[in-house]
Amino acid sequence: MLIVISPAKSLDYGSPAKTRRFTEPEFLRDSQQLVNLLKKLTPGDFSELMHISAKLGELNHGRYLNWHTPFDLKNAKQAIFAFKGDVYIGLEAEQFTTADLNFAQKHLRILSGLYGLLRPLDLMQPYRLEMGSSFAYKQGINERGKSLYAFWDSKLTRNLNALQASEKNPILINLASKEYFSAIKPNELDADVITPVFKDFSGGQYRVLSFFAKKARGAMSAYIIKNRIARPEKLKDFAGDGYRYSAADSTDSRFVFLRKQH
Repeated sequence: MLIVISPAKSLDYGSPAKTRRFTEPEFLRDSQQLVNLLKKLTPGDFSELMHISAKLGELNHGRYLNWHTPFDLKNAKQAIFAFKGDVYIGLEAEQFTTADLNFAQKHLRILSGLYGLLRPLDLMQPYRLEMGSSFAYKQGINERGKSLYAFWDSKLTRNLNALQASEKNPILINLASKEYFSAIKPNELDADVITPVFKDFSGGQYRVLSFFAKKARGAMSAYIIKNRIARPEKLKDFAGDGYRYSAADSTDSRFVFLRKQH
């Protein structure tokens, strides 16, 4: 069973990682190709491409100018400790034991616009590049297409298939956002996909509230990792942050968890 999650815009390169163990991203050559393209952009181009402020445009322009290989612990950080968004608040990777990290390294993958798929201990240098970013406004800048979906094409799906090639009943737990999971091609995926959905009672009905749902996706990932879960039925026992599985609202591929108060 594999888990996929989204990356985060917020990064932490100031505090030390819990371990000095690391691996190298599998698609680093593809990342280099993207970086070579991104280095041609101006700070204003970054602001336009990513819909960010001029200040953030300058920041990310500098990040790509400084991006270089080889990666080491002086110029990069393990992905699971570098990302610091809502999902990672719920994940609490700093609390993982060595055994937890070993399990996560085998069963958790982080989807990334720049790096494709990251294992938890893969080193990465700071970046910002949402999977939904388009290069269409710069004619010819991306020879593989006008979006990152076109750039990565089926490569990420094939990688996930290879990871579970020996499994009799491969399962993919989708804890990523729609933007990022759209980089996976369901028709080419050799696995059953289960998508947990987290809803809070608000305004008289249950609905997905972004901040809480992202945090819950991280907490669900940690639950799977810490409990070494291999069967999807066990996900229904998840009760983190007060969420409870609702059989009435769920299907075989969509597990719905509800919470009345937060």
